[in-house]
Amino acid sequence: MDEVVGVKFNKKSKMYYFLPGELILKKGDKVIVNTERGLQFGIIEKENSKVEKSKLPLELSEVIRICTKKDIANNDNNLKSAKQALKKCKELVEKSKLDMFILDANYNFDKSQLLITFLADNRVDFRKLAKDLASIYKTRIELRQVGVRDKARDIGGYGCCGRELCCSKYSYDFDSVSINMAKNQNIALNPSKINGICGRLLCCLKYEDECYKECNKKLPKVGKKVTTEYGEGKVISVEPLKMSYKVDIKDQGIVEININESI
Repeated sequence: MDEVVGVKFNKKSKMYYFLPGELILKKGDKVIVNTERGLQFGIIEKENSKVEKSKLPLELSEVIRICTKKDIANNDNNLKSAKQALKKCKELVEKSKLDMFILDANYNFDKSQLLITFLADNRVDFRKLAKDLASIYKTRIELRQVGVRDKARDIGGYGCCGRELCCSKYSYDFDSVSINMAKNQNIALNPSKINGICGRLLCCLKYEDECYKECNKKLPKVGKKVTTEYGEGKVISVEPLKMSYKVDIKDQGIVEININESI
């Protein structure tokens, strides 16, 4: 078990683990940490706690320090500068008529790197754009292409369930979602029913997939002929969560069988 703290870089960021060293940190504390992008300003999301090594990355960086008033002021200035860089980048894209949609711009803490995220349907030659930005801001420029799910997470909104989007609220990793998951859950294969606002399959289809798989193993498949206490018939539908299925039986009509009650 290692003692770690969880750090977020913004409200919608994934939580990353860091070693606290001798520091005792509380949720909401502002800290400076070392990352692959260099120094970054972060906020403690999870206080000092023990976590099994198997659940942690192989190498963890330490929290460098708790933020001073000067650090906080520098971060505020970085956020303002990033907004200006975002506006300028959009202007350059429009001027060059590049087929890309600029989503966000972020500086690391010491402004040694400016990260631009963008959305595009195809590969984009952004070499000239990167050179123009580097000549203006005198720092290393990284342009990173992301998907429509990332755009939905950044913009936010509400899903068909009426709740805040999972990707904006707490789900930071985009797992693979397949159409078979919708089929397993007996959801009508209608785009308006199974697609999120990003236009891709709903992330929540993944959450209950294992549960539906286990339930379906105990139920007959639709179309199968089965023998029941009411006679022989064909399965016309299944209800995995109710652990029941409906059978069309000659001279009896449609009968619902609950396997828990029949045991």
